[in-house]
Amino acid sequence: MAENAVSPRCPICRKPAAAAYRPFCSKRCADVDLNRWFSGAYVVAGKAEEDEDGAGRPGPAGKDEPNA
Repeated sequence: MAENAVSPRCPICRKPAAAAYRPFCSKRCADVDLNRWFSGAYVVAGKAEEDEDGAGRPGPAGKDEPNA
């Protein structure tokens, strides 16, 4: 059954993953991925941020005011 197993691929370049840099194939691909996280290319969905006092951030100006 191990003969049919698909080897993991690098998520950046799709080459076979190297054990030393798993799940990547090289340090370069690992650094490319890290740069994408730092630059904001990847985001994790979550709820709106809260201030230190626990209050939510206000919406855009005028949104909470009734129509006149």
